[in-house]
Amino acid sequence: MRFLKIRLTAFEAWLDRRTALLNHLPNAKRAALLAPVLFGLFSVWMGQDINWDMQNYHWYNAYALFNGRLDIDIAPGQFQSYFNPTIDILYWLMNQALPPPIVGFVMGFLHGLNFLLLFAIARQLFGSAGTSRLPLFLAAAGVCSAGFLSELGNTMGDNTTALLVLSSLLLVLRKWQGLQSGSRAAVGMPFLAGILMGVGAGLKLTNACYAVALTLALLSLPINVGRRLTASMVYGCGVVAGLVASAGYWWSIMWRHFGSPLFPQFNSIFRSPFATQVGVVDTVHLPHGLLESLFWPFIFLADYKRVGEIPTRPVLMAALYAIAIVFAATWLVKRFNRPLQRVSVPMAPQARFVLLFGLVAYLVWMKLFSIYRYLVPLELLAPLMLWLLIERIVVRRHAARIGAWLIATTALAAFPIMSWGHANWTHAGFSAQFPTFERPSATIVFTAHGDPPMGWLATFVPPEVRVIGLGLGVPLAPAWVDRIQAAIAARPGPHYVMVATAKNEKEGGLQRKLAVANALGLTADASSCARLDRLLHRVRFQVQVKFAPEAGHACTLELQPQYRVDLAARDAAILQTAQANLAAFGLQADAAACRRYPAAIGTEAFPFRLCPVSRQ
Repeated sequence: MRFLKIRLTAFEAWLDRRTALLNHLPNAKRAALLAPVLFGLFSVWMGQDINWDMQNYHWYNAYALFNGRLDIDIAPGQFQSYFNPTIDILYWLMNQALPPPIVGFVMGFLHGLNFLLLFAIARQLFGSAGTSRLPLFLAAAGVCSAGFLSELGNTMGDNTTALLVLSSLLLVLRKWQGLQSGSRAAVGMPFLAGILMGVGAGLKLTNACYAVALTLALLSLPINVGRRLTASMVYGCGVVAGLVASAGYWWSIMWRHFGSPLFPQFNSIFRSPFATQVGVVDTVHLPHGLLESLFWPFIFLADYKRVGEIPTRPVLMAALYAIAIVFAATWLVKRFNRPLQRVSVPMAPQARFVLLFGLVAYLVWMKLFSIYRYLVPLELLAPLMLWLLIERIVVRRHAARIGAWLIATTALAAFPIMSWGHANWTHAGFSAQFPTFERPSATIVFTAHGDPPMGWLATFVPPEVRVIGLGLGVPLAPAWVDRIQAAIAARPGPHYVMVATAKNEKEGGLQRKLAVANALGLTADASSCARLDRLLHRVRFQVQVKFAPEAGHACTLELQPQYRVDLAARDAAILQTAQANLAAFGLQADAAACRRYPAAIGTEAFPFRLCPVSRQ
């Protein structure tokens, strides 16, 4: 134990010397400005984004907006086809004009700007501490979070809109003194900060939890009650203005078409005849009961499937929650076991404000969504909040050391990075081949299964052809069924259904791992293969060594048995799902006449089948 302590002390001293230059603000700023460039390069290294949501609706929605497909197609990307497409415009336009790797760099650079915002927020809270390393450290730990890194460079929108959430918070902190003094210069600040938050919420409605949190947190300002209420109300008005600016036009379109600005969600409020009376569509991730709610961060740390689809390790959020409990218990002990005048010096108002914002945002998120990736803004702030709490519960001379090691350890737990899917770059980025349709103006191409998603392929269907999805992902209202039946009756055909061809998602990873093994010479001869086999028995990467000579190599790699897929059986299951959705509308696909066509995003192949459809 003593040896370990000596080694840690020596390492800390070495690190302190190596990073001493960052104590000078100009050097720290230069280091911070480098971060977005590094994230841009990292995004290029990760490759072409192929995440599920992008395949389903992010790519399609921008295409539909620019090509007037709202009155032609019907939900090719399921109910998400009717989400506000504004957030997808930048990615779509860049892909029309720039090579895909440049697009990847820009997306990574854009997401990397969150580092600068975190650095600036931390400086507002710790700027008088005499060191610039602490804000850099906290910003670096924030962007090493599991959710943020999983979405780096992709189109899911949480990293992008986090920029607006953090900007809104930063603006409030920067104008803190003006808010306290009531100066005229600060009067309009809550409104501007609210606009930033509102734009973020309009682009992605899941950010509403942060808008609610910051609006309520303003009620904790250290000023009289009247001015608190005014600041909160002005901020709320700014949020509304931002919502209208980024989503108002789309909500008006949805209202005219479907009688609901948020169609089909929250239809228990808006009651569109085209959707069932549901609230938030996705409620499967919510905690079950009070006990789970109380221990939720620990529960989803143990079982990632409770809050998402990929195996992220949100150790940082669980650590923050645990420390928050310790902080609350410590505060209560000090409050009730000592005279009031002997209670520790109160926490700085700015720190209290940030922690209150985080608490309310978490509670609203847990109640409404409990989908982990929607926590990205709070996850980015988690190291900063963790540091604030540790400073209050640990003896001052030990707080920095304990805080640094705890934050560093929990941040590193996010590695290796789990992403939502990437492929190698190609010149085209997106490609698909369709046949020449005999009578395109009379033709309908159906999508009839939700998974794998088919929305992106709808952008390659000839523009005269109508694309109709036979499944919103929510129960269908009678008026919606009538709408589809009318569309079918208006076009005599021929009609077709697009059906995905089964693939093993692990195959791409297998090929990448094999390429690395080949490049390192680990498959060159029998001894190298044996060494590779021993390595894979220690660190499982879902693959194993196959001792069979192949193309100049003594061995190759294959998927472990549990990751292999019966593609023929999966093909049959996908077609069966499509047949069931077609049958609900009196249609049937001719399975024997299906033809296979190529499609790809980057180097990742997504072949599909096109099958003739007829009335039953």
